[in-house]
Order: sequence, then structure tokens, then C-alpha cells
Amino acid sequence: MKILHIDNNHSILINQLNDLRFTNHEDYTSSKADIETKISDYDGVIIRSRFTIDKHFIDAAKNLKFIGRVGAGLENIDCDYAEEKGISLFNAPEGNRNAVGEHSLAMLLSLFNKLNKADKEVRQGKWLREDNRGIELDGKTVGLIGYGNMGKAFAKKLRGFDVDVLCYDIKTNVGDGNCKQVSLEELQNKADVLSLHTPQTPLTLNMVNSEFINNFKNPFWLINTARGKSVVTSDLVKALKSGKVLGAGLDVLEYEKSSFENLFTSENIPEAFKYLINSENILLSPHVAGWTIESKEKLAQTIVDKIKVKFC
Repeated sequence: MKILHIDNNHSILINQLNDLRFTNHEDYTSSKADIETKISDYDGVIIRSRFTIDKHFIDAAKNLKFIGRVGAGLENIDCDYAEEKGISLFNAPEGNRNAVGEHSLAMLLSLFNKLNKADKEVRQGKWLREDNRGIELDGKTVGLIGYGNMGKAFAKKLRGFDVDVLCYDIKTNVGDGNCKQVSLEELQNKADVLSLHTPQTPLTLNMVNSEFINNFKNPFWLINTARGKSVVTSDLVKALKSGKVLGAGLDVLEYEKSSFENLFTSENIPEAFKYLINSENILLSPHVAGWTIESKEKLAQTIVDKIKVKFC
């Protein structure tokens, strides 16, 4: 079987597939159109996020047997059409779930203890102890929306704290010893912290809007290491201004795309984003929750293992 790699990944991916006697070709620079002219020669394709695998691409890939996505989400693949064509889909949420769990916890503790603010002040010669008095996680209720690989990993990290962990998921019977599954209404009535662990689907696009936020009984903290488009940023800012949301750790943003950096070179920075970047109770990171040294290797290994089970 011949496999085309169109995104660069950890070297073990190609090395181990070579050992399994697959033929591996790499093309990390050609345009999507150019890839489509030759994709019919391949049985498999390995991608991260360089471009979408849509119907046109799949129709051109007449001999494709599998698509390997070295990451968790599959939103850049027309999954229904691929499955209709009998193409197997492999993703790797098992590979970066631990990284996401650790990053979520790090964001939450940093926000509670004002570490980002305090660090900047000390570097500026300010020693403001009372202004940087934190709050403790113990005694809080943490609500998770989405209880798959990522949600479970975060719940596992929370076991060392005296907290109640609740989850809401569209699937039934996903709760376990680390987390109690409840209705969305119960989660919104009890949560002091909300952490998102959902894929990007029609159900999750713009999910966290003003109506959703206002259904929470208490002011709460928001952590989003899932997908940026799940949160309506302008509605989040309204809630931050009103005190309904106490602070947020955002690893992903509504404005994410390849030209994100261009926001800072234009005069059209969204007002909501201006508010975020100037707020002391906001912690931002560039979509790296699942992006560790270890996860890079584990993601690649997961894809190899799934290909091996199916085709060897």
C-alpha cells in the first residue's frame, strides 16, 4: 500500500510504517490542486490541518482506503462522504488527551492564583500581595461539556483536589468514578467552573452565547481548550463585563485561522478581541493545549497503531 504524507509529523510515523512495508511518499509543499492530480495513486493519506479533505478531493482519490488525521478533530474532513466511499478514518485523540488535561488544569490554577498578572507586576518592580490574593480550587464544582478523551483526561487530573466534577454529554452513560454525568440544566445550576471538551460540530458552533451563559445560576470561570468557534467572543466579553463570567482561559479563539497574526497588523482588530488582550482575568495561548513534546510522538504512534490493526 502507498501512503502520501501531506503534513510533517514525528519521524516514528514514517519509520514504523516503512518497517511495516508500506510505501511512504512525502509532499509538504504542493497545493491542494496539485495533490489532487496524483492522489489516485495512493491507498492512504496522512494529514494534520494543511487543507480540507472535501468531496472533490475524495472523488479524485479513487483508490483511497484510509485517511489518517494526526490530531483529535475531524472537522477538516468530509467524514460522511468518506465513509460513504468506504474510506476508513483514523484520528488520534488518545495521543494528546493527557496534554490537554494538563493544560486545562494549568490554565485554571493560573487564573485562580493570578499568576500571569503577578508575574508581569513583579518584573515591573511591583510587589502587590493583596492585589494578587488568589482563590482555591478545593470546594468548587467543575462542569465539563463533552466527556470523551479530553474531558476524561481533565477529570483525572482533578482527582487530587476536593472538587465535585460534573459532565454533560450528548452520549448517555459516559460518567465514571472521576465525574458524574448530569443534565445541562443541573450543570448550569451548580458549576463554578466550565471547561469545554467538545469537537466542532453544528451543535457546538456558537454554543457558548449570551443565552447559554445567562442560564448559569452562579458566576463562573471558563476554560476552552476545544474549538474557538464554540464561543461567541462578543457574548463572552459582555459576560465578563457584567461579572457573569469571572475570567477565562482560552487556548482557542473564534478568530483562529492561518492569518491570525494579521489581526495585529490591521486596523480591524475586533473590539471583543481587544478587550480580551487587555484584560487581566484572561489567559490566552495559541492552540497548544495538546501540543507537547510527548504528544507529538504519541499522536504519531496512535495513527501507526490504528493503521496496523486495520491493514496488517
